[in-house]
Amino acid sequence: MSTQTPLLELRGIHAAYDRIEVLFGVDLVVNQGSVVALLGPNGSGKTTLLKVACGLMAPIAGDVLFAGRRVNGTRPEELARRGISMVPEGRGVFPNLSVRENLKMMTYTGVPLSQIEEIAFGRFPRLAERSRQLAGTMSGGEQQMLAMARGLATNPAVLILDELSMGLAPIIVEELYEIVAQVAQSGVSILVVEQFASSVLGVADRAAIMVHGRIVRDGTPAELENELSNAYLGNQQESSGGE
Repeated sequence: MSTQTPLLELRGIHAAYDRIEVLFGVDLVVNQGSVVALLGPNGSGKTTLLKVACGLMAPIAGDVLFAGRRVNGTRPEELARRGISMVPEGRGVFPNLSVRENLKMMTYTGVPLSQIEEIAFGRFPRLAERSRQLAGTMSGGEQQMLAMARGLATNPAVLILDELSMGLAPIIVEELYEIVAQVAQSGVSILVVEQFASSVLGVADRAAIMVHGRIVRDGTPAELENELSNAYLGNQQESSGGE
């Protein structure tokens, strides 16, 4: 259930690759138990902002706060232990390892494999049926389920999802976002990047539009409805591939 208590805060974030600045004073708040959609065209800076949020990239200015505490400079693995988990674009599973072996990789956080499997197979029963199957031989939708299961394995407070719908059939995307909604209802805060607004707005509490490294608009999905045209953010059904 969403509350008005900020859990993840990005304040005045500036970021650069070498000397080329790509984020310009970005402010974004994810409240406890809420789903926040970060929308915008390719190259707008969405993934860079996620990297800053989970410690993969240091901002050149601004602050990242988690549960009210400044975490600038904290290593990604330490943030993961504290409760920030990210599912990267492209899923990030190990194709030559089985489902169970992929899940076992998450024991570095200190969570026992039995607990990781309980969480993963509880959310995604299909993975239990394929626990011995190599991840690379599964469908795109099943690989995304595995990636989400890895992200949820440590019972995170914040789950960050980058392009969850990429390359997936609409029916699979709908199934995944039903799970996103269930996870949020359990109290997990979710920040999800999507290029295609139609994929995520059905479950989002708030949305922000990013263009050229800046948040140009934020509000509830209803408030942003008129600005989220197909011409601007694209149509997921037309651009999706198969499973």
